[in-house]
Order: sequence, then structure tokens, then C-alpha cells
Amino acid sequence: MAMVAGVGMHSHADRGHDFYATPPEAVHALLAIERKWLPDGTIWEPACGDGAIAEVLKSAGRNVISTDIVDRGYPGAQVMSIFDADHRYTFPAVITNPPFKLAREFVDAALERSPYVAMLLRLAFLEGGARMPWFASTPLARVHVASRRLPMMHRDGWTGPKAGSAVCHAWFVWDKRHEGRPQIQWFDWRDHVPAGHPQTANDNQQAEVRACA
Repeated sequence: MAMVAGVGMHSHADRGHDFYATPPEAVHALLAIERKWLPDGTIWEPACGDGAIAEVLKSAGRNVISTDIVDRGYPGAQVMSIFDADHRYTFPAVITNPPFKLAREFVDAALERSPYVAMLLRLAFLEGGARMPWFASTPLARVHVASRRLPMMHRDGWTGPKAGSAVCHAWFVWDKRHEGRPQIQWFDWRDHVPAGHPQTANDNQQAEVRACA
């Protein structure tokens, strides 16, 4: 089967619930670039999967409620669809990496329950004639484009070769406090990895090599 970055060439049948674990590097970057806008209080992660996003948020001192339609073994997560959430699921912020095939529906559901929604999506989500009027009707505030491709996000259960990413991703942020047109910005996730991250060690080694040259 042809495959581009483990995502683009999969059929809907192959993709199942469309679960691709989020690289923690993407979440560290979001926390940095949205620092002045991310509201205080509890964050809801409604497609928590194996807890990749929730764990980084918790490590940053945030309280996180984690749910998913499938039990993927993440401790403390509740099995529930975002579309079945009742009025108790109203929080200051929603942060998630939703199934791409349901991204628009996830955004709509999240905005009913939170004034701030950040979702990791393919940059191609900006495309589509049907999405144009929809975007105009939403409080889309910022689109943070990953200038460096994120570490690979393989489909759950993928047993093929681990290819490098050929898909561009961005953090799409809807913020009901925002005024004016959406802003587009860029980020390099390497700028935001914590000390001790393998990439930090690689960069330090490369810097030592350059210094000795």
C-alpha cells in the first residue's frame, strides 16, 4: 500500500478511529507559543489516546481531564465520546489532536464547551470550499505552522517502516477573546524541547563538533 508519512494514503477503513499518538515535542511547543493566551484552570483532552498530550500538560503543572472513545490504557482516562459529553464537561480550555476525519465536528463540539480550543491538525485543514464559510463563522484566532516537520506520528497498530514525516502540521487555536482576523505564525519545535530531550543532546554534540572544527 502506498503511504505518505503514515497518514495520507490510508483508507478510512484502515484508519479506524484515526489514532496517531502526538509527539510530546508538539505539546511543549504549544505551551511556549500560547503561553500568554492559554487560560488558567482545568484543560480537557477529549481524544487523549495514550496520554501523550495530557502527560506534557500535567508536567507543566496543569490539571487535565482526559477522555477518549476508546480505552487505550491511559490511567485515569474516561471512556466517552466528546459528542456525548454532558454539561459537566465545560472547561476553560480544550487541547487535543482529534481524528482528522472528524476535525470540524470536534471543533464545533469543543467550542460549545470551552472558550479556548487548540487542536493539532494537518495544515491542509485550511483547504476546502466548504470550510471557508465555516472558518469565517468560528473564532479562529491563530494558526501556528510547524516550520520543521514534527517527529513522525504513525497510525496506531502500524507495523510498516518508520518513515520521516512528509505531512505539515499546525496548531489551530480558536479563542473567543480574539478580535480581528486570524493570525498565522510559525514555530520550530526544536526551540521548545526541554533540557535532557534527545534532540537537545544531539544539538549539543553538533555544536561541539562545529566548535572543534
